Amino acid sequence: MHYAIIAAGEGSRLAQEGFTLPKPLVSLHGETLIDRLIRVFSQNNAHTIHIIINEESELLHEHLRAASASWPIRLVRQTTPSSFHSFQELLKTMPPVEALCLTTTDTVFQEAEFEAFIAAFAQQPELDGLMAVTTFVDDESPLFVEVDQDRAIRGFTDENTSQTPYISGGIYCLRGKALAAVGASAALGTNRMRNFQRYLLARGLKLKAHPFSKIVDVDHVADIQTAARFLTETREAQELTERETTKIES
Repeated sequence: MHYAIIAAGEGSRLAQEGFTLPKPLVSLHGETLIDRLIRVFSQNNAHTIHIIINEESELLHEHLRAASASWPIRLVRQTTPSSFHSFQELLKTMPPVEALCLTTTDTVFQEAEFEAFIAAFAQQPELDGLMAVTTFVDDESPLFVEVDQDRAIRGFTDENTSQTPYISGGIYCLRGKALAAVGASAALGTNRMRNFQRYLLARGLKLKAHPFSKIVDVDHVADIQTAARFLTETREAQELTERETTKIES
C-alpha cells in the first residue's frame, strides 16, 4: 500500500494561539502527529510514504530527513495554496500507483479503526474510493457526507440539508480512476479537496463511506488537549478489554 501525507499548511491558527512549532510537530503523549502517522502507516504494509511540506518548514524538513533513515519516506518540499494543490504536487512526483491512502497531517484516530479501514478498502476492489467519515463534529466548516443504506456516497454538502450523521474525516483511499481524475479536476479550477470529491461523484466514480467512531482534527491549541484525551480514553478502553479477556480465559 502506498500512503501520502499533506503537511504543507502553515498552521496559522495554532501560531496565532501561541504554538510556535509546525503543526506536524504537535506532540501527543510524546509522539508527534507526523511520526504517529508514519508509524501507523508502516504498521499497515506501507510500501512508500509520500509527504509534502512547505518550503519554509526547515525544522520539519530536518525532522523528516532524520526519520527517513528508518521509514520509507519520499519527501517533497513545495509551498502550495491548498490541500488539493498539495495532493496534485505529490502525484506529480510519484510513479504511477494502483492505489493510495491520503490524509492531512492533523487527523487523529484510533489505530485499530484505521487498520479496519485499510482492510475494508482491500476487500472492495470494485470501489474507486473509500472515504473515512465520522459522527464526531468538532470542525469549523465540516463537509457533510450523504450516503445510502449501503454507505455508498451520494453527495457532499457544506450544509447538513439531508440530516446525515456523517462528516468527512479527511482520510481517503483512492484507486486509479480517482487518482487519474486529479489533473482533469484541477484543469477545471478545483482548489479544495471537498470540491474534488464532488467532481469524482459527478464523473460517476464509485465512492463509499467507512465510519470511524471519532477523528479529531488539530487546528487549535484546544484541539491538542481534545486529541490527547481521546487517545488516553482509547488506551484505557483497550486495557480494560484486555483485562476482561484475560479474566474470561483464566
